[in-house]
Amino acid sequence: MRTIYQDESTPKADGFWMPGEYEEQERTWILWPHRADVWRNGAKPAQKVFTEVIRTIARFQPVTVGVNAEDWPAVCELFDKDENVRVLLMQYNDSWLRDPGPAFLVNGKGELALSHFHFNAYGGFVDGLYFPWDKDASLGLQIAQIEQVNRYRPDDYILEGGSFNCDGQGTVVVTEMCLLNEDRNPQYTKEQIEGLLGEYLGIEKVIWIKDGIDPYETNGHVDDVACFSAPGEVCCMWTDDPEHKFYRECQEAYKTLSEATDAKGRKLKIHKVIMPSKSVYMTEEEASTIDLVEGSLPRTPEDAFEPSYLNFLPINGAVLVPQFGDPNDAQALKDIQAAYPDREVIGIYTKEVIFGGGNIHCITQQQPKVK
Repeated sequence: MRTIYQDESTPKADGFWMPGEYEEQERTWILWPHRADVWRNGAKPAQKVFTEVIRTIARFQPVTVGVNAEDWPAVCELFDKDENVRVLLMQYNDSWLRDPGPAFLVNGKGELALSHFHFNAYGGFVDGLYFPWDKDASLGLQIAQIEQVNRYRPDDYILEGGSFNCDGQGTVVVTEMCLLNEDRNPQYTKEQIEGLLGEYLGIEKVIWIKDGIDPYETNGHVDDVACFSAPGEVCCMWTDDPEHKFYRECQEAYKTLSEATDAKGRKLKIHKVIMPSKSVYMTEEEASTIDLVEGSLPRTPEDAFEPSYLNFLPINGAVLVPQFGDPNDAQALKDIQAAYPDREVIGIYTKEVIFGGGNIHCITQQQPKVK
C-alpha cells in the first residue's frame, strides 16, 4: 500500500473510477455508534438499529464493523455467531462512515484503490457539527492499510461521501448547495471542482442539482435528493403536493435531471421516490438524554430532522430503505421497488438514526467487487 499524492498522479490518470452503488459489491463498511453527545440514552437505541442494519446486510454480503476500544469486547461478543460480520478495532470521532470514509475505486485490471478526500466535519470552524474530527479524517488511511490498497490523496480538497453519487459510467450527480458552500473549498471555482471530481472519481460529466434538503446538517447532501439506480436511470425525491416543505426542491431536482444527459449521452429515466410527509422531531424527554459536550451542537425538541427515503442502501440482491412511521412509508417501498425490480426491498425503522442527523446510506460505505 502506498499513498499517491496529487503531484504524482490521480485515479483517472491511472485508469481508476468509482463504480455505481447498484453494481456488485464485495462488502459493506459501517462504524459502531458510541457518542452520548450525538445519540440519545448513551447510544443504546441507535446501537439496536445499527445491529438490525448490520444483520440485514449480512444476509446478502459480508459486513465490516469498525468499533472503538471502549465498545470492542461487547461488539465482538454481540456478533460472535454472525459468520458474515467482521469486527475491527478502528479509531473515529463519529459514526458517519459514508462522509469521511474513502471512495473505493476499480480499474480494468482487476485492481482496487481508493480516493481519500479531506474532511472538516461538515464545515470546519465556519459551521461544522463537531470538533475534533481528526480521527474521522484518518479513516481513508486506516481502511487503505486494512485492505492493503493504494490511496490517492488530493492536496486539500474537502468532499464527503454523501455529497456525490456516481453511475460508474462517467457521470456524477451533486448539489450546488453543498459542493459550492463557502465552508468546504472556497479556494476553488466551480470549474476547478468539476476537474477534481473528474480526476478523483474517474468521471467525465457532473450533473449539478441546485439544492438539498438539510442546509444546516450536511449543507444539502445529494444522497437525500438523487442517486443512480442503473445505467441511464436515476431515483429522484418527489412530491406533487404544493404545500410540502420541499415541493420547490423536488420540482427543481426533477427538472434538472429530466433535462440532463449522462456521460454516454443518454437521457435519464427518472424514478420518482415519494418524500416523507413531514419532518421528524425529538420529544423533550428524548432530547434530554443527549449529553451536552463542548465542541458539539446540542439537540432540542425544536430541531427539525429532514427525512428522505432516498437515503437508502443498495446491496447485492436487496435495498435497505429507511422507514419513519410516516404515512408515505409504504409508497416509498413501492417506488424504490420499481427502480430495483430484481432486488428485495427491505424497510427498516430508522428514526433513531435520523436523530443523529443522517440515515442508512450515511452510516455505510460500499466496497465494490473487483472484476
